[in-house]
Amino acid sequence: MKIYTKTGDKGTTALFGGTRVPKHHLRIESYGTVDELNSYIGLIKDKNTEESLNKTLLKIQSDLFILGAMLATPPEKETLKSGKERLNIHKITDTSIQFLEDNIDLMNESLPQMTHFILPGGHEIVSFCHIARCVCRRAERLSVALNEEEAVNNTVLMYLNRLSDYLFVLARKLSKDLKVEEIKWIPEKL
Repeated sequence: MKIYTKTGDKGTTALFGGTRVPKHHLRIESYGTVDELNSYIGLIKDKNTEESLNKTLLKIQSDLFILGAMLATPPEKETLKSGKERLNIHKITDTSIQFLEDNIDLMNESLPQMTHFILPGGHEIVSFCHIARCVCRRAERLSVALNEEEAVNNTVLMYLNRLSDYLFVLARKLSKDLKVEEIKWIPEKL
């Protein structure tokens, strides 16, 4: 498989199914931001030593590749003329979302109740979780904007929403595991 194709040198790229669009197209921005998010999750995984968490993060990375492929496929190209699905891989489903919710609930069981907003920071891996959460929120915003122009599978939007919640709770869990005090935001009074 060649890395360079020489087809994108004029500022366009091909979506799954062959449609060419400008590299600044909202669909490209959406799945490009998911790719950026996937890289940050890889960084979190590399900084972590807990094997079970790394397996969860690896599954999330795989799900993000699927999600990116779903975003890279315009609705009119989802099926071939024969009626067969063009994207012949598992899709993000309610089960994928339930996986995130189950992990959020499991982590939350051992965390103290939140009484304040929490500022990002306290430890490098916690900060990476917050950066990934922010990138995830951006991917969600871009995907929602894309959905206003072209249909996006609703499970993609739901998955990104839950994943940002997961990353927030993961930051809290890692703070607790590392015995790092959460930085509470306490506004100054006027």
